[in-house]
Amino acid sequence: MKINGKVHCFFEQSGIFKNEFKKLGIEAFDYDIQNEFGETDFVIDLFHEIDNAYEEKPSIFDKIFSEDFIIAFYPCIFFCTMSQLEFYLKFKNYRTLCDVQKIEKILERAAKREEFYRRLIKFVGVCLRKNIRMVFENPWTYPSYLKDNFLKNPDVIDTNRMERGDFFKKPTAYWFWNCSPTHGFTHQNDKKQKKILKVRPSKQSGVCSTERSLISSDYARNWICDFVLGKEQESEDLLF
Repeated sequence: MKINGKVHCFFEQSGIFKNEFKKLGIEAFDYDIQNEFGETDFVIDLFHEIDNAYEEKPSIFDKIFSEDFIIAFYPCIFFCTMSQLEFYLKFKNYRTLCDVQKIEKILERAAKREEFYRRLIKFVGVCLRKNIRMVFENPWTYPSYLKDNFLKNPDVIDTNRMERGDFFKKPTAYWFWNCSPTHGFTHQNDKKQKKILKVRPSKQSGVCSTERSLISSDYARNWICDFVLGKEQESEDLLF
């Protein structure tokens, strides 16, 4: 894939993917409602922008074009394995509640999941209508809501992100829209990988914590080269 325009990193504030695109000579920006890392170029409510764009009202999508590329780390809070467990009456966090209270909690969560799910479909619809190339990612563990309830199957499933230099295995799926993935595989250099693992997020960090959700810069570069640019990396590239 050739990116002659800009890269827009949605729901991303760490600058990790943005900065790897920049190193490859591609202009890139982060968009998120928070700016904890000081890397968010556009502090913006992307949910509101998606809703506006779907209704053909003015939005950030008016400044994104077909030669651009969006990579979106769409919030998985209502789709992932942990979220699925919260729909069971025997979910451990409900142990002090009566059945009626449990049902109320589950109904509230179902409503929120529907809101996130409908907005994700709107997001895809906006990109299809505007012919914007977009990829969004979400975890790919079982049970997962998107496994059986989405517009199509993912185009790429990265079953072990550590093989591309990430901190955790964390199987991840990627859906490509208006574009197709390139196919490469970059094995992380062993010496570099050992260094990466020494600075991985702490075991004490929570399952859904910001720290644990961070992706390594090595993984970002290798993922971009393997699946987006189709760029063969020289062996020395993997050492830096």
